[in-house]
Amino acid sequence: MVDPSALGARLASSAVAPLVKKLFVKDQPGAALVTKPVRISGLVSFKGEKKNVTPKDVEKIADELVRRALKAAGPGELPVDAGEAVAVRTALARSLAALGTLTIEDYEAVALGPDEFARTLRSQSAVTVATFALSRDAELFLDRLLHTASLHILNFFTQRSTYIARQQTQQSRQLAQLVKAVDVLLERLPSQSAEDAAFEAQYASYIASHHGTLTIYGLDVYSGTSEWPLDTAYLSLEATRDRPGEGATQVAAEQVLAQHDHVLLRGVAGSGKTTLVQWLAVTAADRTYEHGLTHLIGRVPFVLPMRRIVRPGSELPIPADFLSAVGCLVAGGQPSGWVDRVLRAGRGVLLVDGLDEISEDRRESAKRWLRDLTRTFPGNLWLITTRPSAVPDRWLDTTGFAELTLSPMTRDDVGTFVRRWHRAADADEGIGTALLEAVWGASELNRLATNPLMCGMLCALHRERRGFLPQDRKSLYEAALTMLLERRDVERDVRATARLPFATQVQLLQKLAWWLIRNSRAEMDRSEAVHILGEAAPSMNLDGCGEEVYGSLLLRSGLLREPAHGRVDFLHRTFQDYLGARLAVQELDFDLLLNNADRTEWEDVILLAVAHARPKEAERMLQRLVASGTARGKLLAAAGAAYAAELAPAVRQGVEDGVRTLIPPQTDLQAADLAEAGRDLALHLLPGPDAVDDRHARLVVVAAAKVGSPQALHFLTRFRDHPDRWVQLSLAQHWAVFERELYAQDVLAHLSLRPTVTVHAPEDLRALRAIGGWPDIHVTGAYRVEDLTELIVPERLIRLTLEAPHPVEGLAWLSAFPRLTELVVHTDVSAAEAQRLPGRIRLNSPLSPGN
Repeated sequence: MVDPSALGARLASSAVAPLVKKLFVKDQPGAALVTKPVRISGLVSFKGEKKNVTPKDVEKIADELVRRALKAAGPGELPVDAGEAVAVRTALARSLAALGTLTIEDYEAVALGPDEFARTLRSQSAVTVATFALSRDAELFLDRLLHTASLHILNFFTQRSTYIARQQTQQSRQLAQLVKAVDVLLERLPSQSAEDAAFEAQYASYIASHHGTLTIYGLDVYSGTSEWPLDTAYLSLEATRDRPGEGATQVAAEQVLAQHDHVLLRGVAGSGKTTLVQWLAVTAADRTYEHGLTHLIGRVPFVLPMRRIVRPGSELPIPADFLSAVGCLVAGGQPSGWVDRVLRAGRGVLLVDGLDEISEDRRESAKRWLRDLTRTFPGNLWLITTRPSAVPDRWLDTTGFAELTLSPMTRDDVGTFVRRWHRAADADEGIGTALLEAVWGASELNRLATNPLMCGMLCALHRERRGFLPQDRKSLYEAALTMLLERRDVERDVRATARLPFATQVQLLQKLAWWLIRNSRAEMDRSEAVHILGEAAPSMNLDGCGEEVYGSLLLRSGLLREPAHGRVDFLHRTFQDYLGARLAVQELDFDLLLNNADRTEWEDVILLAVAHARPKEAERMLQRLVASGTARGKLLAAAGAAYAAELAPAVRQGVEDGVRTLIPPQTDLQAADLAEAGRDLALHLLPGPDAVDDRHARLVVVAAAKVGSPQALHFLTRFRDHPDRWVQLSLAQHWAVFERELYAQDVLAHLSLRPTVTVHAPEDLRALRAIGGWPDIHVTGAYRVEDLTELIVPERLIRLTLEAPHPVEGLAWLSAFPRLTELVVHTDVSAAEAQRLPGRIRLNSPLSPGN
């Protein structure tokens, strides 16, 4: 039998809208141009002196809605029998009749939204399950029908009244999108068999339970659990798309699939990529559609972690094997051909997580796999996540993938996370406040607190150490290991019968980490881990076999986890890199480290190896990096010098000489190459405004802006008081790379010369308005006159550039800006339009005399 709540959603707007319209009086000419709200009871057509629909007709409308919904079901899919269908019709009719008694007004109803409005109708009509003897399936069927009718009723209100369109702009747009989304879905959604529907309900429950919680580092030390409900833990981060010639555009990360069917999303370790995958999966599986992501309605999520589905010597899975490949517990009940039917109907949301976590030699086969699947099954949504440099730019261009980058946590995001963490740990609010002050006041900690993983680590360490935090990465990881491996059980009052000593645990974990790094793997088979630990046990004088040692580490360390049956990995790659670097130094594997210096995934391993190495070993590593002659090698050496506890003056001088050929950059191209080669590595080596002349100061700004990280924004604030006009212009030109509001507050608001700022969207204008407006604005791309007149501060605007065809309103609206004296228009302006401009405005356009 089909899911009864799905049938109501199968009614297209072409079927429902005409029936809904019958419930309301026919609009007279000019009815849409009202200037005030209207009470809903005054709109209905089945009461009052001029009624054209009788209460009996309301029952006919309800009967037709029920009939059409049941008709949408396939053979054998009916959720209710004939007797219950009559009861549902009667209950629906009584609920719709409650429209005539509502005292709320139309715009208030739109503000409620379809879910709350449906509940209001049912409450007003006193329709209860007991009154009509409805079964659970019949109640679900009624709820979905009433929700569908409510959606179209509210959409009808927004269409009949310009007053509502003005007052409830966002809600009106959301209702229209929701109606459209349902119609698009119905074009793709064939009638499901009863077996498919039952399995999808079971699978949705599995997705919700399996992906509905988020592991938060360090929280288990205090609260007894390391998991948060995803609804509480999820932070909406930004994703940025940088198009050559068009600048950067930002969108909420969970909305990327609303704008693009195919997305390759890049993000650094711990930035929240996997959390986003979980959020999208759970939202798609949630049939209440409470999160407003209408593009996920009726879709089926498939979470495909690459480290789990790519096995040595095996092929990538075909669709029928998706669930079994990830160890899904409900895979055994999967109807034959179900995944194919879902994908051919364009209903899939395929979430491929961690492309960087498979070896480079498998990535081309993964690319072919993705290309074949997207071409064979068009119309589905795809999100692929990876670390930034694991694959080259435009790697999936030929298969139509848009490339976006997950932005680091903003200052506000960090504040939100820290406050939530301390609430969950039942900690004093003042402790969280003290941590935020420490993070924002120390540059090294500020650099670390850019993603959820590191924020959780800082929260746990700050509380555990009563306010003292290490100031460098190596010390931070050492403190974290001590807390996890030694103090975690003590804090939680766990008394393990055979707890391994701290040093022994570290040595064993190092062996697993270094094996993974050497083999370019993110996880290993459980049997491989047991074998490695079993071979190490005798030399460490451990009793028991590898299986027992593995079990102890898994249970007590908090650093290992089993993401799927028979698979094991580290809590996070950062711990793997730290521990692997320790063993690499112990084993004197310096050649292996340096031979991989050009690979971004080895960057942290190399830097942490320098931190662990003895002075002479560190010196030889840095000398070889400089001798490589590459920009990356020189930048790694310069960054590594800060990790070394001791360096001979000659070695340090050699490192400085090597980086001097790169910094400061001499041209714009060198600035861009520097940012590309080193990212944050380069950022920490760039000179401040007092150390360079005006020409090089501008190039330093360009290089830092190209890095585009929160650390880069912090660095650029040092140049905001620079007096050179070209430096200030460069600062203004690069604001689209960063979070607009924060950049406007921290940089633009402090520029004394107020150079030209380019805006691409209304959000840009709002950010400028928040700092009091801007005198010189360059608008690029299509725009709406009302956005400009409402969002630009009139008294501040002096020069305006419009790089887009001006709308039908012409240019008369420019009179709203009393101080505007220069207008640059990149399209033709007629002589008649030019004559109508206020005399104070000098016009530059293709037809103006000045050109």
